[in-house]
Amino acid sequence: MLAMNTEYVPRIKLMGFVSYKAPWIHFRRTTDEHILYFIKSGELHLQENGTPHILRRGDVLLLEPHLEHEGLEKHLCDYYFVHFEHRDIRPWPEEDKLALAKRVLLEDDDSSEGSELCFFPKRFTFEDRNAFHRAQREMNEILALHRRKRYNRSLTALKWAEWMIETSREYWMSELQSHDKRPSRSYRKVNALLDYLHTHYTERITGEIIEKEFDCSYDYINRVFQEATGHTISRYANLVRINHAKELIEATHLSMNEIAYLTGLNDPFYFSKVFKKFVGLSPTQYYKRVRETMSM
Repeated sequence: MLAMNTEYVPRIKLMGFVSYKAPWIHFRRTTDEHILYFIKSGELHLQENGTPHILRRGDVLLLEPHLEHEGLEKHLCDYYFVHFEHRDIRPWPEEDKLALAKRVLLEDDDSSEGSELCFFPKRFTFEDRNAFHRAQREMNEILALHRRKRYNRSLTALKWAEWMIETSREYWMSELQSHDKRPSRSYRKVNALLDYLHTHYTERITGEIIEKEFDCSYDYINRVFQEATGHTISRYANLVRINHAKELIEATHLSMNEIAYLTGLNDPFYFSKVFKKFVGLSPTQYYKRVRETMSM
């Protein structure tokens, strides 16, 4: 397992796609950058630091710098490769995968320690056909962007970081499903709903809107959501709103009415009530405490 700090953008040194029409064996080498292989078809047999890997369609392998790797057998293979550097990517000690999966997918506090880390597996297989084709399509888009004449380096790096984050989430989704008897579509709906709430928290969110957006009963998805996150949908939406309100109070001098509007809690009295329920202070009290701390 590797942990990548998403506050920093990777630097791509080389990327491409190869399709061998005759059996081929990987050469021996040691590099000073990370290398990711994503297999489209065929087989790639290689070892890293003495550990063998047989990669097939849908497999992803992330090689680490300063570790020798070489091919083991000749095979036909079509695969994508990306050589990249990152200022803060490091091995992560093995821990309870179920707990880490819940932390990655269901964490409700973006300010918690380690929330900026993307936990990326050394090896992963896209079991879901739709996820595999989506990852392949996005990889093709990154390659096309990389080959463009202007502004390609920074944009490609950002898209590559996004690809790694999405692949990480797909991995942790599979881990969560493998440890739980709940149907896979339930967790996917919960994960999609989390994204929806973080994106649409400024809007009015009702049971009818959720049912239409996610094509299911509100009572069902609310129950599954609460089992997974410990919050009802409405409580979680308000938690997101209050966390953003705290950010606005800390970083701006907007009035409380403006902050209430920008976080989707348009009624100032209701905003104050909800804020105090989550924070333990009124918005004005929180503002004073933040300013007092900043002036010390």
